[in-house]
Amino acid sequence: MKRTPAIFLTLALFLVALSVQSFGQMPTPAPELKKLEVLSGTWNSEANLKPGPMGPGGKMAMMDKYEWMPGGFFLVLHSSFKGDMGDGTATSFMGYNSDDKQYTYDEFNSMGQRTHSTGSIDGDTWTWSGEDKMGGQMMKNRFIMKMVSPTSYTYKFDISQDGTNWTTVMDGKATKAK
Repeated sequence: MKRTPAIFLTLALFLVALSVQSFGQMPTPAPELKKLEVLSGTWNSEANLKPGPMGPGGKMAMMDKYEWMPGGFFLVLHSSFKGDMGDGTATSFMGYNSDDKQYTYDEFNSMGQRTHSTGSIDGDTWTWSGEDKMGGQMMKNRFIMKMVSPTSYTYKFDISQDGTNWTTVMDGKATKAK
């Protein structure tokens, strides 16, 4: 049982060595990752949760700390939140898939949920899109961030059954800590 982590580490090192041998050099982070740098640091936000399929609604305060993982391929986000619908934590990884030409977002939270989204940038607006099961039914979701300044952004989280008719279930504003 104690050998399992060593097996995974050995396999990971073998795959890296194979990758270097196949491609002739160590991979480097995609230039598109530089756009995530604006998020690096600590952010505080307040959100309004709307009554609906996610619960009765209410206020929520969050503290998010973004930092680069060694190697510079992923921005790691550690979040904590407190609100009328409960408290919790989450760990997320933001990156860029060069093959698909899309940003990626993967979150794991203390409520046992996992989220995968892909993202795109249009000017000062980021749109993250995904699909999750809610109440036994698949729902499309999108998280839209609008950078107001290098130290502030607004956001909203929408859900849809059909990908055409959207309902906002949360909106808020985040400010970078000094």
